[in-house]
Amino acid sequence: MTLLRWFISKTVREACAVGKHYRRLLAAQRDILSPAALGAVQAKLAELRAAIAEGHTGKIRIKAEELQFAGEKWLKPYPHAAWRENVEVLLVALAVAMGIRTFFVQPFKIPTGSMQPTLFGVNSTPDFTKVNYYQGDPAKVRADMFEQYKLRDAIQIPTGWEWVKAWLHGDSYLNITAPADGMIEQISPLTKFLIFNIKQTVTLGGVEQTIWFPPDLGEQTLVKRAGLDPSHVYHKGETVVKMKVSAGDHLFVDRLSYNFRKPQRGEIVVFATIDTQIRDNYGNLVTDQFYIKRLVVLPHEKVSIGDDRHVRINGQRLDANTPHFENVYGFNPDQPPKESRFSGHVNGTVASTYGLYPNLAPNFPDAETIYNNDGDTYMVMGDNTCNSSDSRVWGTFPAQNVIGKSFFVYWPLTDRFGWGNR
Repeated sequence: MTLLRWFISKTVREACAVGKHYRRLLAAQRDILSPAALGAVQAKLAELRAAIAEGHTGKIRIKAEELQFAGEKWLKPYPHAAWRENVEVLLVALAVAMGIRTFFVQPFKIPTGSMQPTLFGVNSTPDFTKVNYYQGDPAKVRADMFEQYKLRDAIQIPTGWEWVKAWLHGDSYLNITAPADGMIEQISPLTKFLIFNIKQTVTLGGVEQTIWFPPDLGEQTLVKRAGLDPSHVYHKGETVVKMKVSAGDHLFVDRLSYNFRKPQRGEIVVFATIDTQIRDNYGNLVTDQFYIKRLVVLPHEKVSIGDDRHVRINGQRLDANTPHFENVYGFNPDQPPKESRFSGHVNGTVASTYGLYPNLAPNFPDAETIYNNDGDTYMVMGDNTCNSSDSRVWGTFPAQNVIGKSFFVYWPLTDRFGWGNR
């Protein structure tokens, strides 16, 4: 009956709030109050509860006022009460947010393009990281550099409504020209606040230029993406940086489902790199990051990758009829593998045949090699098989490292927005 009165009567709701407030103060001060103070406040709390149960509006107002009077007389006032209330609300909100993040859904940002075209990482135009220095062919390097410069010079920076539409699609632009003759003297680290990039400075010819709210360049730096040459002498007005940066997909990770079942083959999982043999481009172990890939091999399975670009599990070939692999293996076998296009999974032989990175799959150098996943471990592979450092390179990782699966892309507003990218 009291609950019904709470819904239909503003007086009852206000009285309940008053009672809750003074009960909390009484509990906090119980050990420092005198018996007389405790008894007086407890008596008024009991009278208010009885009035609410009785339902007489006038009596409820009177008892609420008497409780407030008793509280002001007997309870010790808190200094800066408004600040205390606000801090308490903030702490509760943070605790709730952390609980949701830990046990239900966690935001995740994709920094690289290893899952394209299913999920996009940060990419830019131009992108001088695509220059194939490793081939050792000066003519090829010059051709790649020229291609990136052509892409840079072709960029048209939008304005007005076109700029707004580009931003909603996750696209941002940088356009820096030399303020004076000289070389690049310094590029500062990013100034960040929480997950937001605030500013970065470029010093050229003794003049410092500030880039406000610079775009996220993923795992690459501005120097690598923009192809900046510290030895080049720029002339005043010359283009230093001109690029379009497309944000990586931002998604929510479902952290709840795997508490009730094991991950399934083909699901896109997020996992921690701790206790793995994953190394960066400089050979250093990566122990404090999260990766996202498609789960391919489960514990105690034998795996190989055929020259037809199909994985075989215990001798059984995965294909487009395998759940979650409809797109991965839906490629045209007459077409060569291509970056950021569904092309199956490439082994070392195929990589060599098509002139891809020669050490793309050291664990699977040919179709005859069988990898035994004989522990409680998983193997994952990126959908962008021509440009993905995955289990073909560094092998397995512990099953307990999986923290969840791809759930919902919430940014940017592209055709990948929503639940569809599994």
